Amino acid sequence: MTARTWPRRLATVLYWYLAVSFFIGFATKFWPGPTFFGPAYAEKFVDWGWPPWMRFVVGTLELVFGLMMLVPRRRVRFIGAAGLVFVLIGAVTTHLIDVAPLYEEVSAPLHLTIMIGVALANWPSDWRDLLHPLDDRNARAAPSRSVGRASTVR
Repeated sequence: MTARTWPRRLATVLYWYLAVSFFIGFATKFWPGPTFFGPAYAEKFVDWGWPPWMRFVVGTLELVFGLMMLVPRRRVRFIGAAGLVFVLIGAVTTHLIDVAPLYEEVSAPLHLTIMIGVALANWPSDWRDLLHPLDDRNARAAPSRSVGRASTVR
């Protein structure tokens, strides 16, 4: 085992933990009744001033961006983490406006801090790396072949 094996394994465990936690968030937002976190999210979203259907939007974003955390490409993980940062900024803002006990308002800021760290750890070296298609990396690295004159057969 090399010295770089353990940090990679720890990072993989962290990405899986985050994906599972956001998958649980997705499942509880789509659950129609009360959850083990309290009342139904349809009621919570209305109490927070959002329409009840907004829970489906937030839950879907959590699922998609959480699954992106499991893709072993840094670019995809960065996009997933950056998307979750924006979702969590909305959650933290909502919880700051809402008056609730402290124990209910700890999860969103904690996850936001973790996701900012994950986004920074997967930050692309060049912003143009985010723009090209996933399979274009080999074509970009190889020199382009120019089409020469056709050879004549004697």
